[in-house]
Formats: sequence, C-alpha cells, structure tokens
Amino acid sequence: MLNYRDGLALMPHYDTSEQDWHIKVNANESNIGLPPLVEERVMTRLSRVAFSRYPNEEYDLLCEQIGEAYGYRKENVIIGNGSSEIIEKVFYAFGGDDRHKIVYPTPSFSMYGIYAAVADASAVPVLLNEDYTLDVETFIQTVNQSDASLAVICNPNNPTGQVLTMEDIECIAENISCAFLIDEAYIEFYGNTALPLLKKYPHIMIARTFSKAYALASCRVGYMLAHRDAIAMVEKTYMPYHINVPSLVTADTVFQMRSEFEPQIQMICAERERMQEKYRQLHSVTVYPSHANFILIHYPHADALNKAFIKHGIGVRSFGKTTQLENMLRVSIGRPEENDAVYRVMKSFVEEHP
Repeated sequence: MLNYRDGLALMPHYDTSEQDWHIKVNANESNIGLPPLVEERVMTRLSRVAFSRYPNEEYDLLCEQIGEAYGYRKENVIIGNGSSEIIEKVFYAFGGDDRHKIVYPTPSFSMYGIYAAVADASAVPVLLNEDYTLDVETFIQTVNQSDASLAVICNPNNPTGQVLTMEDIECIAENISCAFLIDEAYIEFYGNTALPLLKKYPHIMIARTFSKAYALASCRVGYMLAHRDAIAMVEKTYMPYHINVPSLVTADTVFQMRSEFEPQIQMICAERERMQEKYRQLHSVTVYPSHANFILIHYPHADALNKAFIKHGIGVRSFGKTTQLENMLRVSIGRPEENDAVYRVMKSFVEEHP
C-alpha cells in the first residue's frame, strides 16, 4: 500500500475538464484572442527562440520591463505560471503549519482554500454579506484576532464581480500588520488598481495575470509586484526554470504592445454593461453588478437553465449547490454575437418557465 501524505485523499480537487463547446463562456477567458499585429510580432519572436536552451535572460527582461512600467526595479517583480501559481507560492511562503492563518473572503477564488491546505496553513474564510460586499471592519478584525500571517482579497472579486474601493483597501492595509496580497486578475476591466499603495505599505503584494485581458490563458503567465524582500522570500519556493521561454517571450511581446488590447478591453466592458441590462429585464433573474469580464446571475432554476445551455452547446459556469452560490451561474463576456446567443437561450428558457 502506498504511503501518501496525511490529508491528501481529502484535499478538494479543482476540476478543469472541458468539452468542445459551440460557445465557451465559462472560464473568464478572452474570446477575442490576440490583436493581429501582436500575433504577428509574437510569431516572429517565437521563430527565433533557442528551443534547446534553458530559460536565461528572458525572465529578467520581462521582470525589468514590468517593473519599469510601474516605477519599480526587476527585484520588485516575480513571474509565475499564471497568477494562480504566484498565489500558491505566496500561501506556501506564509504558511507551513496550522499556527499560520490565512484570511480571505468567501465566496471568492475557490483555489484560496485549496492553496491554504497545500501550504499546511489554517484557512480563515470571512463570509461576504448577502449582496456579496465585504464588511471591511469584520475582515480587519478577523485578520488581527486570528494573528494571521497573510490576508488576501480578490479585486474585482471572482466570481461575484464586486469591488472594494481604494479607500477600503487602504483601510485594510493601515489596520493590519501581516502580509496583504491583492489579487488583481481582472483589474484591466475595472481600472482602479491598488498599485499606488505599494510604496506606502511595504506589506502589500499585488498579483496579476496575462490570462484574462491579454488573451494568454494557454501560456500561463502572471506576475506580482511587491517589496524586494517579499519577492526574495517567495522566490525561494520556486523550482529553477519554472517558466518556459515561449511563454516568457510571448508575454514580453504582449506587455510591450498592451495598448493594442485597449479596444478589446473597452468592447468587453461595454458588452458587460449591455448584457447586465438585458439580463435584468428577464423575469426572476437577479444580476449582481460586475466590474470584471463576467456576470454573476441568480435564477431559481439555474440547474435546469444550465442544462438548456449545454443542450445548445453553450458552456457557462454553474455553481450547483456551492455554499453562498446556490442557483448561481457565472457567464463570461464573449463576442457580441456570442453574448446575444447566450441571451436568446436564457430568455427563451425563462419565458417558458415563469
């Protein structure tokens, strides 16, 4: 009998299985892809990659470029396989045993609880209010009373789409002394970043990804900006050469040309507003305000509606009986014609099931 580590069999599993959807709006990806000029530049650079060599200066060059763009040095930047790996490593750096508490809101990114378990830390989830807003005072109190080693927020929050104001975030930063990770995976669709607070509060860390606004989900690249001491410690949790060169080169090109994505981002935000308004007009459908590239809706017959979507080859995210997300569906923003197709199926189903 194989002797696995204690608790591994009970650890939750993040399901990434997929099917060939006609319309895929279940993972908050970009359905638009790379702008043609960016794609052309990426392919040109990839044609020159030395595939036989380990990653070398490509990692430092990307760190340098990101740091310089925001007024920092490369020592303030770390790259990961998506922001997810960075978050995992941060949890690992501030975990280690059950004396290390990690506080985060719930519902939020479902991997926070899993990463806390992997890091052998104690997860301390703070329930969001019924309208999915965060009680900032309760969050601060929980962090301080539990003597947490790490506090985490996702802004905009996934899967709710809600945001904390910069005043709220600064209030948290002012009133806690532990490490404070801000997950900004969807920040390009909101705009109000916590980056200006980074120099004022050295315990803040900000994680971002290329997977959403910059259409690089397949490349798995994210980055974090933080105080150089925090970066140096988190780096110790990584294995050598943890990012491959094709991903680094692609992300470097995309970051250089990120202004090319602005029309896409603006279109997604406009579509988000348009679709929120259309969904609100449907009987028994509750729409939660979103500042990301997805919309969270509540519908009493969400499971049956999801089956209707599946029948039409449309993949949305159904939360089933997940606590605090019962009868909820999360619909990513796709192309206008895709969004209209999703709406037609939903409208038809709702009208047939008053």
